[in-house]
Amino acid sequence: MTRRLVLPGGVLVLAGVVVAYVAAIDPNRAGNYPTCPFLSLTGCQCPGCGSLRTIHALAHGDVREALGLNVFAMVMLPVLAFFWGRWTVARALDRPPRTKAGDPRLIWGLLGAVMLFWLVRNLPFGAFLSA
Repeated sequence: MTRRLVLPGGVLVLAGVVVAYVAAIDPNRAGNYPTCPFLSLTGCQCPGCGSLRTIHALAHGDVREALGLNVFAMVMLPVLAFFWGRWTVARALDRPPRTKAGDPRLIWGLLGAVMLFWLVRNLPFGAFLSA
């Protein structure tokens, strides 16, 4: 059973290392990380803009600030945790891997939500979604 959990454990360790790095190297200070290419080229924020600062705020326990920086990233973190947990349990029980990503309606719904968030955060009435 231990061998089956090496990959999920590795993903968990890698995620922990990334969070620790972003917690230690402040993305709010200029020059620590590259600027988003979409933001640089268009002046508009992509769906991921603010995600590093969101992770930094969460790592320091500031949930309110994290929500203000990228609410979509905050919504997706529990979703990612759920899928990682489901994968880990399946590996622990030696179940076969899923060959289908999911119901196409859910995938298209997620894509639509990302596109809607991207659009609304760059419109004047959606400025509260921009960090």
